[in-house]
This record gives sequence, structure tokens and C-alpha cells, in this order.
Amino acid sequence: MTIKTRAIGAPISRLDGPEKVRGVARYAYEHPVTDPTYLYAIQSEVARGRITKVDTTKAEAQPGVVAVMTYKNAPRLASTEDAEFAILQSPEINFRGEFIGGVIATTFEAARYAASLVEVTCEEADHDADFRAGRDDLYAPDKLNAGFETDTDRGDVDAGLAEAAYVVDETYVTPREHNNPMEPHATTAVWTDEGVTLYESTQGVFWAQSAVAPLFDLDPEQVRVISPHVGGGFGSKGLPHANVVLATMAAKMVAGRPVKFTLTRQQMFAVAGYRTPTIQNLRLGADAEGKLTAVVQNVVEQTSRIKEFAEQTGTAARMMYASENIRTTHRLAALDVAVPSWMRAPGEAPGMFALESAMDELAGKVGMDPVEFRIRNEPEADPETGLPFSSRGLVECLREGARLFGWERRSPEPGTQREGEWLVGYGVASSVYPVYVMPGSVARITATPDGKFDVAIGAADIGTGTWTTLTQIAADALDTDFEDVTVEIGDSSLPKGSGAGGSSGITSWGSTIVAAAGKLREELEGEHGGIIPESGLEVSAKMPRNPHRKDYAMYAFGSQFAEVHVNEYTGELRVPRLTGTFACGRIVNAKTARSQFLGGMTFGLSMALHEESNLDPRFGHVMNHDLAEYHVPVNADIGELDVAWIDEEDPYVNEMGTKGIGEIGIVGTAAAIANAVYNATGKRVRELPIKPDKLL
Repeated sequence: MTIKTRAIGAPISRLDGPEKVRGVARYAYEHPVTDPTYLYAIQSEVARGRITKVDTTKAEAQPGVVAVMTYKNAPRLASTEDAEFAILQSPEINFRGEFIGGVIATTFEAARYAASLVEVTCEEADHDADFRAGRDDLYAPDKLNAGFETDTDRGDVDAGLAEAAYVVDETYVTPREHNNPMEPHATTAVWTDEGVTLYESTQGVFWAQSAVAPLFDLDPEQVRVISPHVGGGFGSKGLPHANVVLATMAAKMVAGRPVKFTLTRQQMFAVAGYRTPTIQNLRLGADAEGKLTAVVQNVVEQTSRIKEFAEQTGTAARMMYASENIRTTHRLAALDVAVPSWMRAPGEAPGMFALESAMDELAGKVGMDPVEFRIRNEPEADPETGLPFSSRGLVECLREGARLFGWERRSPEPGTQREGEWLVGYGVASSVYPVYVMPGSVARITATPDGKFDVAIGAADIGTGTWTTLTQIAADALDTDFEDVTVEIGDSSLPKGSGAGGSSGITSWGSTIVAAAGKLREELEGEHGGIIPESGLEVSAKMPRNPHRKDYAMYAFGSQFAEVHVNEYTGELRVPRLTGTFACGRIVNAKTARSQFLGGMTFGLSMALHEESNLDPRFGHVMNHDLAEYHVPVNADIGELDVAWIDEEDPYVNEMGTKGIGEIGIVGTAAAIANAVYNATGKRVRELPIKPDKLL
């Protein structure tokens, strides 16, 4: 079927769908290589200390064992500046679960069994894994993730709170959470005299390349990273972790034989990143008319002693609602724990849980409907920068979401609606996510005389539909049929592409492809009379600079509505309905977009009710480190999910008018559910996840 895509937005099914359904789409561990070996990692069982003895004799004697790596014989790294990557370089142990060795064998089973025979003796040192707000060693980082300022203070917050007729002063807590994509972190590494090839499960082939090359004193071109299909990432496969370093080390050690390495589910809880726990104090003030007089968000979060990661938890409060007085702070507790990292909507997801819960509490004190309270505090311009918004569809999302959800059926009095023994409540929260772009991408388009086009860019498809949406964008920009375009992505031998992070992929890659398509059409018309020459035509273009970036505040917005049922006898909590309405610029593909919004909302429900990594500070160990005890929702936990978006034209964000959609779906969902729980029961839960014991 020929599909004309001049009107981007068509609900085209994923091009990679049939391959995945048939099981022929190759993931990192599945790429065929000749005579592979298998790596199994050895991890520290103490939270801090020093290895005093390693005995590998029994392991080396096992059938099939090729080599055993420890700090004594592992390849030396050219740089140990990044302590997360500096594995097997010394006997020092920095956190429980850190890689301290690995066994390479001819089968996975042989490697795993031999690893259990390696005897490691350690001298334990005192460690500190106690995360709490009252510590006397909290400090302010220089910068937050994504380059945000650590603290901001605008206006006179103290005066704003003093003059407020109503004040909320509460603390909200979010737990440590782990990303847990379906495909575990995996690598197939092949080391040769020319360099190393990594079939890697990554959100960015060039991110992996730039991390590995300097560690092994290689030029970037000597590290080829191939990643056509990725089974989810949710941020954990964005910033590279030590697993790719260990795999590359092993491949160098047995140069000439490929090495396959995958983390077990339990290992992923130690070395592949996680969302930092947060403790957030919110102080909001409002006058008698319901106008905010002050917004304060003070955040305490966790980082690792060996490498700092400071999540931008309080940044949404700086721009979300109108107030002349806004203060945000971030303080870190540096502990002997694994390094936290990106997890879907880092910053906004936990930060907006606190802000939107506090907004709900303040609306109750003012005596105003929570939807109208948010609309009452709609800013005319960005409160943080003073810039106009390129577009801001929050009010429309709130009103349309309320209509679709049936908000008028909500009782303003908590605990007054029921269905039998189930208490019924409705809740609302706002969603927001910045419009990020990652510069540096290059796209190459090759036109052939038969009217076909090959588009090449080192982008990534982590299950979001990139193969399909980039084909749509290219077909639209080239004014051709969808079936006449072939897209190549997921390989560092292609023109450079940014990674899939910060919901920036389509904006960054798509803008680059549009620029290349414009250059191709210009050359065709100007030099070839509109006819593709027999030899074909090839052009390349960089991502264009957006002249409006400094003139407008650019964000996507949305609203989340939740219905919850709480059993009055058991405290069991169900969410039969969620409604999300979004303003995210131009939607490229209605089918994949809906899938992204649904996935984000499901992620938010999981955050609200299920996810929690329990760390025992005595041992620095995440106790529920598997999917039997780390709970995520299954089909029975998910009720009716209703997704809608408003038609939003934004000529300033980029030439396509698109905004990222991968992460905004999770933002605000947990708060909407928590607010619905209060409406159902009259009990305010300020610590996630919400479990029956917190309601009884």
C-alpha cells in the first residue's frame, strides 16, 4: 500500500514490528559471531573495603574456562578519571555489587559456575549508606543534571509566606527506583587489531563510543557500536555504565574471540543506574483569592561517593505556576552506594509528585476546585526567565481532560463517594516536560534514479518507533511516498546522531533530516532540473540552529486525571481509570504517540503504587533485587487508560513543530493518584509507593 504522508500524524504501524513478532530482530546479545565466549561478572559482597586475597585456581581448572579477570591481570585503562568506569584497576571496593572480576568461558553456564568458585577475601571498612534529610554533611552540587542551576531564589519568599492567607508546609518522599527494561543490559564485544566492535544495548551508539574509546586509548573510529534494536531503556541505557567497560576488557583479554555479556536481573540492581530517593519539603502560600504568594521546594537526594549525579528534582517548580516569590534548593548526601543515573523523566517525575500533591493540599485549604486552582495560577510568561512560552497548552489540557474524565462527578468532600465497600476518589495533576534538543547530529540522504531515498543517521530506536517516525518525517520532507524511503539507524559507522534521551530524539534527528531533505531538493532543482542523475545524488546536513531558542521558554504540558477505589476494610487500592491529555506540538505518528503516552502513564501508576528498591544501610544492599520482589504493575493492575492530545501549532520549537513525548506521560501521574486517594479516604499519603498499610 502506498501511503502519502504530507499530513504527518498518520497512525502507521511500526516498520520493525513484523521482525520483532517473528523473533528475527537482533538485540545486542543475539548478533551472530564466530566461536563466542561468555562473560559472567563477579561482584563485591561488601559495601566498602579492600581485596586482600583472590584465589582463582578452582575457577581456572573448570572445563571451558578461558580466562579469569581480576584487578591483578585485567587490561589497564588509559583513564580512571570516571570512577564508575575504573573497574578492576585496584583492590579498592567502593560499593556493594561493584564489579571486582569476571570469568570468560565457552558457555554461559560454565562461566557462571566458575565465577562461584573464585575466592575473594576482603578487609571491610566502615561504610555509610544511610540516606536521611537530617545529615550534617549534605552539600550543594555545582550543577544539576542537564546543566540546571542548583539553587534559585526569586522575589521575597519569606514575605510571600508571611502574607499568605493559606500555607502548606509538608514533606514528600519518593523511594529509590530501578529502571528494569525488558532486555537486560547486554554486549557482544569483538576485539581485533583494528579496534573493537560492540553490539550494544544502548540509547546512543555515539554515547557508548565516546565513553569506551578514551578508556582503551582508541580513536573513536576504532570503536564501532551497533545497536539496531533495543528492548527498552527508560534512561538506564543512556549514560553508559561499567558493564560495557567490563565486556570490552574481556574482549581485549581474549582478543580474537568474541565475548557475550549480559547482566542478570539481580545484577542490574547494582551497576546499571537507578532513580535517586528524594526527601522534598514544599512550602506554598496563597492569598484569599487563591493566588500563589510563594513557592518553595527544598530537595535532598542521594549520590554516590565515587561519582556525583544530581537530579534536577525541583526545577519544574521554577516555571510551573505564577508567583513572584519562588525558591528551590538541592542538597546531596554522598554515600557508599552505586551511582544513580537517569530514569524516565529524571527530576520532573519525583519533583512534580511533590509539587502537584502540595498544590492539591493548598487547593483544599483555599476551598477551590483543584483544576480551577491550577488555572487561577496560570502564568503569562515563564516565571523563571520572564520569556514568553513558545506555546503553553496546560489550561486547555486541564479543561479538556476534565471533560473527558467526567470531573464534574467528583465530590469535594473526601470520603463521601463509594461503591459498596469501596471508597471512590478523583484526583488531578499537571504534567510538564522541557523541549530538549541535542546538537551535533548529521543526516545523509542518498537519492537513486528510481526515485528511492536512503536516509542515514546514527539515531536509536529503544522501542519507541523511531524507525517508523523518521521514515514519515523524511517522506514528508522529500515530498515522496512512505514506501520510497529507507532509514538506517543504530550504528556508529553512520553519520553522527545524538542519543535517545530527554525526549529529544525526534526533535534532534527529525530537524536534521528535514535540513538534509531541504538541501537535497535545493540541489535537485538548482543543478539537475528536478531529475535525479543516473549516478544518484548524495547530500549531508547538520542539525540546524534554532534562532528562537533564546527567545522563548519551550515546554510540553499535560493533565492527568485518576479515579481510585480503596477498600475500606483492607486498604486495597485499585485504579480503574486514568485520563491523560497532552499538548506536545505536532504529533508525528498517532499510533506510536499513543503508545508512548500509555507507557508513561503506566510507568506513573507503577511509581505511585508499586516501585520501591529497599536498601539495607547496614550492608549497602538492595534487598528486593529481582522482579519477584521489586513490584511493577501487570495487566490486572491497569484499568482503562484514556489518552488524548490537543492540536497545538508551535512554529518556534523547530521546523516540524514537534515536542518530545517519551517522558511527559509519567509526570504528574503519581500525584493524580495520590490526590485521588485523599479524595477517596481523607488520608493524605506523602510517601511513595502508596500501600494498604498507609491507608488503614
